[in-house]
Amino acid sequence: MEPGNVTSAPDGKALVAYFSVPETDSAENMNAEEENSTVVIDGEVLGNTQYVAYVIQENTEANLFRIEPVTAYPMDHAELEKVATEEKRQNARPEPSAQVEDMEQYDTIFLGYPNWYGDLPMILYSFLEQYDLAGKTIIPFVTSGASGFSGTIGTIQELQPDATVITDGLSITRAVVQDAEPEILIWLNGMGYAG
Repeated sequence: MEPGNVTSAPDGKALVAYFSVPETDSAENMNAEEENSTVVIDGEVLGNTQYVAYVIQENTEANLFRIEPVTAYPMDHAELEKVATEEKRQNARPEPSAQVEDMEQYDTIFLGYPNWYGDLPMILYSFLEQYDLAGKTIIPFVTSGASGFSGTIGTIQELQPDATVITDGLSITRAVVQDAEPEILIWLNGMGYAG
């Protein structure tokens, strides 16, 4: 599953921007936490949100951008929880390792992330505070254990008050991510985005 080229979405150019932290890069001998955070397709290990982003990108031909911090998150579950909890406690803004080139060209941004403790991962705050998305459409999608979006769509609206934030985003639980492609396509088709 490779990123495709930028083409026109229904209302102009689209971008799939996502944050995902698979807790292993090995398809062999995974523990329960590693299995919960990954999807394995043809031997390739993808993070849950990464997989959903790839399916969206492949079916919309949008551009693909992975939101990553300068300092990589640990792959060990216990260590990742410590870092994520501390970032939230400090209201941290991890520095993204790259920027979207020419954000102005995009009319639609599919924004994907895991639900971390009922909130956006703190690097999503960094991403959303980095750009002025006024006039753009933001379409959220989330992966979670069972908590869905929690209040994160409202948070996105607060951070980008001049963007149109679609409140009927896509929520996929980690238990069904591996088999979620039909659900993702139904959702995309319902919005007129699947090609």
